[in-house]
Amino acid sequence: MVRSYASDPVDPGLVDRALSNATRAPSAGFSQGWAFLVLDTPADVRRYWEVTADDVDDPDEWLSGMMRAPVVIIPCSSKAAYLRRYAEADKGWTDQDEARWPMPFWHMDAAMAALLILQTATDAGLGSCFIGVPTPRVDAVRAEFGIDPEYDPVGVVTIGHPADGGAAGSPTRRPRKPVTDVVHRGRWGGRGGHQASPSA
Repeated sequence: MVRSYASDPVDPGLVDRALSNATRAPSAGFSQGWAFLVLDTPADVRRYWEVTADDVDDPDEWLSGMMRAPVVIIPCSSKAAYLRRYAEADKGWTDQDEARWPMPFWHMDAAMAALLILQTATDAGLGSCFIGVPTPRVDAVRAEFGIDPEYDPVGVVTIGHPADGGAAGSPTRRPRKPVTDVVHRGRWGGRGGHQASPSA
């Protein structure tokens, strides 16, 4: 996750490739209930930060570094698209009751699409970061950019060329958890948990 960018522009073809890859993400019932708001002009990027931050004219180090990203993409999810899809004949549900869903797959699938954007940027040698839209500013972002009311922003992806030290953040201060601490085989904890895979 890069938090400080150089001001160099990003190849528009790379942005298009990232978006195309995003649409290859899995989605429940092939609902494809996602959409992507792309801000890739200086004026539009500036508008995003003006709507979501109070100090764009005197930014702190974090905001200053993030504001230099030349591309901001807002992945959005549509719960309604999923509820409608699973009320179709081939799915067998006769209603659009949200209680049928064990998890909000509309958000999860949009997040997986966002991950493909991040991976595409990384593979191209660019920096990227996934952050949330500040909760008190979601309605303002909706209004500023005319986001369809059927869609909800699930976060923000910034893309650009990383500045020196651009990846500074929590990973520089916190150790990565060992695989053996997070992988459980057979059962969680106890004798069945925290087991590494057998050696070949």
